[in-house]
Amino acid sequence: MSVKTMHTPEVKELLEKVAGLNQAGGNERVKTIVHRVMHDVFQIIEDLDITPEEFWSAVYYINELGKNGEAALLAPGLGMDKYLDIRMDAEDEQAGLAGGTPRTIEGPLYVAGAPESEGFARMDDGTQDGETMILTGVVTDQDGQPLPNTLVEVWHADLKGGYSYFDPSQSEYNLRRSIRTDANGRYTAQSIIPSGYGCPPEGATQALLNQLGRHGRRPAHIHYFVSQPGYKHLTTQINLAGDEYTYDDFAFATREELVCDAVRVDDAAAAEQYGLNQPFTKVEFNIQLVASDKPEHQQRHERKRALEDDIA
Repeated sequence: MSVKTMHTPEVKELLEKVAGLNQAGGNERVKTIVHRVMHDVFQIIEDLDITPEEFWSAVYYINELGKNGEAALLAPGLGMDKYLDIRMDAEDEQAGLAGGTPRTIEGPLYVAGAPESEGFARMDDGTQDGETMILTGVVTDQDGQPLPNTLVEVWHADLKGGYSYFDPSQSEYNLRRSIRTDANGRYTAQSIIPSGYGCPPEGATQALLNQLGRHGRRPAHIHYFVSQPGYKHLTTQINLAGDEYTYDDFAFATREELVCDAVRVDDAAAAEQYGLNQPFTKVEFNIQLVASDKPEHQQRHERKRALEDDIA
């Protein structure tokens, strides 16, 4: 049976010193958080009778996770990103800002500064022989009125599940574009159908998932940032219906409203409308924004994003 020490004055004093609560300097918010985190860690050690071997294995695992740069990959895999979304959804509900297209997790692979165009963009550089995809939709307000000049930022993986910038074999900003909606609120992109992908099989994230009996796969999906002055910024992504992992995403990003059909189009006249002379796959994703006059709602939350500081 495990010994019980959490209630002792010695441990209580130790936690206060660890968090700097006995010191005048520092950041009070950080002190409060560290005190709570370390209290809970100590409590876990006591409640689950964690051995020194188990503890140091965890420390070395954190080292490995940092060395591989996988912390931002493990976070969604452990449901942390999803939990933040659940909290933000609840905050929106409480503030009367619910509705519109649902948010879902951003992921760690956005790159700032993608080329911007009006109404239409070609996203792929033509080097991969994938299925041609026409991705299109209309951005509206909650009353269904189109929102011209809305900035729709789109990014997705290639046929191997890689993302440009992070995959040096791809050209700059391949499969990344920013599109301003036209006078009718419509955006259209020509690209290729992305592939799903998995965590690095020998990486730290997959090592933990193996211990949990879980896979590390993501379905084919497409990321979005959507912004318009006077409206809540939207961070979301769509999953393509029919993928093996559409409803079994290791990152918990799937929402029913964000699953889109990929429809094969063989009609030559329809292809010609998009300047194509071959069959293609059409994906339609219409977006509804929620009005808000608060600047903090109109901006995406701060976090480290590739090249964002350079653009700013």
